[in-house]
Order: sequence, then C-alpha cells, then structure tokens
Amino acid sequence: MKAASELNKMIPVTVLTGFLGAGKTTLLKRILTEYHGQRIAVIENEFGPENIDNDLLVQDSDEQIVELSNGCVCCTVRGDLIRTLNELATKRDAGALRFERVIIETTGMANPGPVCQTFFMDDDIAEAYRLDAVITIVDAKHGMATLDRQEEAQRQVGFADRILISKKDLVNEPDYQALRARLVRINPRATIMPVHFGETDLAVLLDVSGFNLDTILDIDPEFLAAEEPGQQHEHEHHDEDGHECGAHCGHTHDHHHAHHDDEIGAFVFRSPRPFDPERLEEFLGGVVQIYGPDLMRYKGILYLKGSNRRMLFQGVHMMMGAEPGKPWLSSEKPNTRMVFIGRKLPQDIFTQGLEQCLA
Repeated sequence: MKAASELNKMIPVTVLTGFLGAGKTTLLKRILTEYHGQRIAVIENEFGPENIDNDLLVQDSDEQIVELSNGCVCCTVRGDLIRTLNELATKRDAGALRFERVIIETTGMANPGPVCQTFFMDDDIAEAYRLDAVITIVDAKHGMATLDRQEEAQRQVGFADRILISKKDLVNEPDYQALRARLVRINPRATIMPVHFGETDLAVLLDVSGFNLDTILDIDPEFLAAEEPGQQHEHEHHDEDGHECGAHCGHTHDHHHAHHDDEIGAFVFRSPRPFDPERLEEFLGGVVQIYGPDLMRYKGILYLKGSNRRMLFQGVHMMMGAEPGKPWLSSEKPNTRMVFIGRKLPQDIFTQGLEQCLA
C-alpha cells in the first residue's frame, strides 16, 4: 500500500470511454483547446473518421506527441499503450514535457478492461501512474438501442465509476428514466449524471478516486430496492441534483425490468455475520480464477471475524486487492456489503459460496 505522499507524486489517469457518437470527441476537443488552467496529456486511441488529430492537431502522421498552446499534450497511440505511457513519464521526469494528469480515450467499440489492467500489471506504469477512474459517456437518444445491440457498450457501463449521459434534451423524461434505471441495473456503483458538453465542469471528470480502496462503496438505492422481491418501488428517488424526492414526487420512474436481458449485470451480497478470513480468501481466489475474464468490477466492505476494522477490497478481472480500513465505530453494526459487476455471473454460486465462508 502506498503512502499518501507517494500517491500525491503519482500521475492520475482517467480512462474516457463511451458510445459512438455520444460526444467524447466534443469533450476532448474542449479539453485540448480551452484554457482551463490544467496541463493534461490526452492519449488518443481512436482510429477512424473522428480522429481528433485529423482536423485539429497533427498534420505529420509520424509525430506522436504534440504540445498545445493551452499547456496540454496530445499523443496518438499507434502501438503499445505501455510504451506511450513510459515515454510520457520519461519526458516529464526529464523536464521536456509538463503535465499533471493523463486522460486516455478508448475507441467507441473498446472494452476498457485491458486498459485498466495495464496499471496493475506493468511495474513501471504502476510506479508512475495512479488509475483514477473510468468515465463512460452514454447517448440518451440512442443509448437503449446501443445497449441492445452491443455487448461492448454494456461492458463500458459495467466498468464505469461515473456515467455521463449526453443529449438528454433530445428525449422525454420517461425515456430518460428508463435508460437511467437500466444503467443502474448494469452498474449500481457508478454515479450517473446528465451533462452538456459545451459546459461540462472538468472537475466532474477528474479526481474521482474510483480505484481507491478507501472510497465509499455507494450502491444506487434504486438498485437495492429493486432487488427486494415483492417490494413496491416506494423507496427514495433522486432528482438530477441528487435531492431525494418522495414516492409521489411527480417524476416518472419507469422500471422496464422485463424488456432488456442484458449480458452485463450486477448483484450485491450483504450479511451482518462475519466472514472466516481464510475460507473467504480461498473462495475469492477460486472465483477469480474461474470467472475473472467475465468479472468487470467488484468492490466491497468486509466484516471479518477477529478484526475490529473493516476490510476494503476491489478488483478488475483477475486483479484483486484488499487492505484494512477504518475501525468499526461502537455505534455501527459491522456488516459486509459487496457488489459484483460482470457478464452472466452465476449469482446463486457466488451467494452460496460467500454464505459458506461466514463464520
């Protein structure tokens, strides 16, 4: 575990992904041309007609790293992401380039998983960079159809720490709520917010700490209520500013549960009983070996027998980490909350296995 001072020296990285046509390029153009006072290196990994560098930046196709007038740096990955990241870090250490953070844009069809794994698998990269968050942009108008058609789009939602919904003004409120409810079912731990790219606050994208172990495990209350069989949907809803509205708030909350059988989905495991640490470690190790490729993100706060602290754990695919968190307060009832997001995960096998690990 790195000390806070070490973490501060590391370069934070945001992975920006999203549906084709959802507005990634518009957002990136803004970052690369506006005077926002931050020096950002943007690594562009998009091949196709929407390449930013085609119309904005690089005329010489061999040039890989370009400095811009607003202090940003743009580079196009024509080979290996690891090589490009190492090159940027080397130039920064030598004083040849100045930047404070990195945004990696993945292609509209890409699964962000391998990009995220890069930051855990390569020692040089793990030393220099800190993966901050995966941000996924979803197009309100075409989002439902894209999710129906492309499993990659569902993966992008499953990996996200923050989901930005663009073009909300082009759809009516019931359709927006139906899309939002579907996104929550795929990924109940991502913050979902509508955005207008002309004036998106860059702070929404940066310093999310989605990969920090000790960030709060927030699970959308709508998801938890939908999980309870036979419950009416009279739990609290939130309006766009995050304010709760009562059951009779006048918002249309459509729950189209039957219509979409998504490949990617989520479930939550909760228990007030403590885990036997050895049994749990053995079970999770086995689960990750078997289901790792289909596990996108998993995160939890664990109540372990014999420990007065919560244990924080999370993983991406087959990479898993855990560390002790804050002590349980005397006013708290210690309990476990874990969320698993992945492709066709057998919830019953996970649940039964986890229950067998309880002390």
